[in-house]
Amino acid sequence: MKVLALETANEQCSVSVIDDTQELFFQLDTRAKAQTQTILPMIEQGLQQLKIAPSDFNAIAFSRGPGSFSGVRINAAVTQALAWANDLPVIPVSTLQALAQAAYRMHGLTEVTAVLDARMNEVYIASFQLDAQGIMQAVDDEQLLSYEAAVKVIRFTVIGSGADLVQSEASEYKAVTANAQDIATIARIAAQNENWVSAEQALPVYLRDNAWKKIPDQGKA
Repeated sequence: MKVLALETANEQCSVSVIDDTQELFFQLDTRAKAQTQTILPMIEQGLQQLKIAPSDFNAIAFSRGPGSFSGVRINAAVTQALAWANDLPVIPVSTLQALAQAAYRMHGLTEVTAVLDARMNEVYIASFQLDAQGIMQAVDDEQLLSYEAAVKVIRFTVIGSGADLVQSEASEYKAVTANAQDIATIARIAAQNENWVSAEQALPVYLRDNAWKKIPDQGKA
C-alpha cells in the first residue's frame, strides 16, 4: 500500500508518501502562501525519488479544512485532479484532527482542544482524544465560534494558532502546526480499512457560509 498525503491548509505546504509501516518521502516548505508554486514540484520530486508513478498510489489523502480558504481550496483541487487522472480514491482528513495529531507527535499530548484562528474574531475548534491505534479522534463536532463562545466548549489542553485567543494565559502549544506527516498517519489507518471516497467527494470544508465573500474582510487574495 502507498498513500500520497498533501497539506496546504495551514498556509504552508508539505507532501508525504507512506506505505503500511513507514514514511517513504517527506518534504516541507514553510514559506507562507507559497502552496501554488510548490505543491506540484514537491509531488513530482517524491515520485522521482521513489521511482513510482501516480497510478502506483492506493489513495490520496488531503487536509480538507477548515483552515486558510486559499490553502484548503488548493489542497482539494490538486487532490481531485490527481485522483481523477489516475482513478484513485481519496481520504479527506480534518485539519483540526491533523492539528491534534501533530500535538501528539510533537508533545505526546493525548487529549487536546484544537483551535485555529479563523479571523473576524472567530476560531475553528474541536476536541480530540487518542485512540488505541494512536490516532486522535474527535469527541465533539467541529465548530466556527466567536472567542467568547469557544471558551465555553474547551475540554482539554488548548493547542494551535487560536490558543491565545480563547484563554487568558499564553499557550506553550500555540505553535503546534500540522503537516503532511500527520495527514499520512491518520490516512494510513483509513486506507488499511478502505475508508475512502471517490474523487468528486474530495471537497473542502470551510465551516463558514459563503466563505469566498469574506476573503476581502480577511485581507486575503
